[in-house]
Amino acid sequence: MAQGPLKKTKPSTAKRPTALAPKRGPRQIAPKKATLIKQQKITKKLTAGLTAKTERSLAQRAGHLELLAGGKKDKKAEKEKGKDKGGKKN
Repeated sequence: MAQGPLKKTKPSTAKRPTALAPKRGPRQIAPKKATLIKQQKITKKLTAGLTAKTERSLAQRAGHLELLAGGKKDKKAEKEKGKDKGGKKN
């Protein structure tokens, strides 16, 4: 059996706020061999080209409203077309 009175619990401290910025990634050691340096330059160039190409295509689609179709303007236009015809919509 317990011999003395129970210990009183301390009030919990306020929770520490988590960092708002993303975590820093691992540091990369630059290659020293000539072949690895050349390979890294080529991969960097190719990935830059790919990202530029995808960004350009996305911007072009957004400019033509291919991605953004289905907004309020489209719905209003469809309703007006339905009223002009006077028939039931399937």
